[in-house]
Amino acid sequence: MLTRLLVAANVLVYIYEQLAGADKVEMQGGMIGAYVVAGQWWRIFTSAFLHADLMHIAFNMFALYQVGQFVEMIYGTPRMAIIYTLSAVGSGIAVVIFAPDVLTIGASGAIFGLFGALAVAGSKLGEPGANIMKQTTGIIVINLIIGFLPGSNISYQAHIGGLVVGVLCGFILFRTPRPRVAVAHEGAAYAQRIDPYDPGVVTHEHPPITDPPSHPPHA
Repeated sequence: MLTRLLVAANVLVYIYEQLAGADKVEMQGGMIGAYVVAGQWWRIFTSAFLHADLMHIAFNMFALYQVGQFVEMIYGTPRMAIIYTLSAVGSGIAVVIFAPDVLTIGASGAIFGLFGALAVAGSKLGEPGANIMKQTTGIIVINLIIGFLPGSNISYQAHIGGLVVGVLCGFILFRTPRPRVAVAHEGAAYAQRIDPYDPGVVTHEHPPITDPPSHPPHA
């Protein structure tokens, strides 16, 4: 339920963004570290619901819908809400510290946190969690590498910040869910559904800016 609500919220904000003027909305609500330090802390949250273009939000929402379902199933809705929120905050703080002058938008920092929490769950489920661990780790590694490629326009700072917080939340909040047999079947289904090479998991985070960009950074 929470996963669908988050996807719906992101889509609605994207529609508003296009109707109100993307450049204007992104400059008012995007993550700019210097502004956050100056007191506009709310940008950490608003930036996580903004996206630069249709491809950006499509990739992020595809990834959120896939991983969110499993995190919500394993951790439960309240704990998933905590993981997602804190991962978004961790992502924003990482941008403030390591890329303070870069306008960054997108949900991928929080989504990386979900992947991190899911990897932790897989590691704690023993053999039944092997498929979850294998596929999730592959996705994380591939997307982190993409973030360091020249011209990728992806904020690796936001991704790493969200991932670290998601992993920490996973260790703190994980509780062994339903019988392991059920988890094994669902883990196998997850492994079949998520291809680490699928472009749907490529999240964008856009780089630098002192002046408003024609197409702001993505997360």
